[in-house]
Amino acid sequence: MEDLKQSHSLILKLGLLSSSFCASNLISISALSHFGSMDYACSIFHQIDFPNSFQFNTMIRGHIKDTNLDEAIIFYNRMLEMGIHPNNFTYPSLLKGCSYLQRLEEGMQLHGHVFKIGLQDDIFVQNSLINMYGKCREITKSCTLFNQMDDLDKSSATWSAIIGAHVSKEMWGECLDMFRELSSRKDWRGEESVLVSVLSSCINLNALDLGRSTHGFLIRNLSGLNVIIETTLLDLYLKCGSLETGLSIFERMKVKNEWSYSVMISGLAFHGYGIEALTVFSEMREKGFEPDGVVYISVLTACSHAGLLKDGFTLFEKMKEDKIEPTIEHYGCLVDAMGKMGKVTEAFEFIKKMPMEANEVVWYSLLGACWVHKDLELGEKVAKKLLELNPQQTNGVYAMLSNIYAKSQRWELVSLTRRALVNPLVKTHGFSFVEVKRKVYKFVSNDTLWAKCEGVSDMLYQMQWQLRFEGYLPDLSEIFLDVDEDEKRERLSRHSQKLAIAFGLIHTSKSSSIRIVRNMRMCKDCHVYTKMISLIYERRIVVRDRNRFHCFENGVCSCKDYW
Repeated sequence: MEDLKQSHSLILKLGLLSSSFCASNLISISALSHFGSMDYACSIFHQIDFPNSFQFNTMIRGHIKDTNLDEAIIFYNRMLEMGIHPNNFTYPSLLKGCSYLQRLEEGMQLHGHVFKIGLQDDIFVQNSLINMYGKCREITKSCTLFNQMDDLDKSSATWSAIIGAHVSKEMWGECLDMFRELSSRKDWRGEESVLVSVLSSCINLNALDLGRSTHGFLIRNLSGLNVIIETTLLDLYLKCGSLETGLSIFERMKVKNEWSYSVMISGLAFHGYGIEALTVFSEMREKGFEPDGVVYISVLTACSHAGLLKDGFTLFEKMKEDKIEPTIEHYGCLVDAMGKMGKVTEAFEFIKKMPMEANEVVWYSLLGACWVHKDLELGEKVAKKLLELNPQQTNGVYAMLSNIYAKSQRWELVSLTRRALVNPLVKTHGFSFVEVKRKVYKFVSNDTLWAKCEGVSDMLYQMQWQLRFEGYLPDLSEIFLDVDEDEKRERLSRHSQKLAIAFGLIHTSKSSSIRIVRNMRMCKDCHVYTKMISLIYERRIVVRDRNRFHCFENGVCSCKDYW
């Protein structure tokens, strides 16, 4: 910065500030360089009698770089007042600022100006508009602009903008469909931003095979992978159940940042590897990275999943020593850990001593523990707390309470509780996703459509026959309905996870793993069932439920029956 000031002084002495070339370079260096200052750039700009469009555009870019959209718009308005026409470099910068800050109203006004000036067909402006509407979650407008463009005019930046727009709306399937269309184009070469969006979609859809092929594409088309891409790949493998590959990537990373360690700790936590998560946490601190509140949530979750309650409380105290104020999420991790270990009474007392009011998430966590451990008395107390906390939303509480009664065979209380529902209960059906040949299939519990096609029904029958031969008995306590045992067995046999396993056994090779994602916590019967199937069919089955991963192999689950 001192060199810049000296150059500025010399230009003033020589009377060269009136030179557009000198003034423009001074403003560019001051506004856009990493050591620059927008205040200093403004002081130079105000010394120019008749600034040109390049100098205005540079000032706008500088303010957008500092995420100061309001100042950028002031310069834009002054530009118009002076009769200087904006060009195809002006609007991309302004629209980028609207994207960052999700300022849709200003973005739409700028879109109107684009039409007035006649730049609506400019590729740079079109790409910026698609990106702006996407980041502001106006996906329909993004798609309209994209579809109005000629296919030959669509650049890599255009595709990156529209795919990124779908990612902003969490439209993961549509994102992958667009990527397939893009990758079929002969002129396309690997774009980092597009491939990161694709990896994000693979993570959320548990599409490991497509994620692997995207990884291969990255290796073939990019000269090197930066820490952002490597960490995204790490996240992909960990969240899709391929812990070994994730560990391999993490160990080979030459550069690691706080995000890399956070993803690794979170992944180990989700897989139930609590001790390993603590080891990575220690390594993170040794490397000089200070953990934040998010990292502490991950490592406390790891302790919860692995039954490391003592370690969890030790870390909780360490967090306070590090001057990180515990939030409700940190307290919630400890309540969850105590609940999993059956210490529901201790968890209840812990909640009462918390410095803040427990929220619904914490109370529901304890209510779920009461259900698992059949603590009817405490479950009623917790349900009462939830009803007091949110008297407008009672259905979820009564539904869970009725399940606790059903588990205790208290059918008269089940009936009474369900009659207390404010509205007729809309049951959330359990569903499971399974990836086969790079396509993701969805199965819903008790869905007879899938059971009758693709050979699923025959495979279910074969599986049931072999399971009975091995001594399997369905756990009928998992059906919370007052129906006869035959009806309970029939309902259990059509749980979505079992349908997905049957489909996976039919359509995947014997050497491959079956990977399933489900929307609910796995029931005990499905857990026993899947362990035995992994042994009988000699298959590795990885299931991600709402809480964690379960890796079934040779009749054993990685959770060690603790979940």
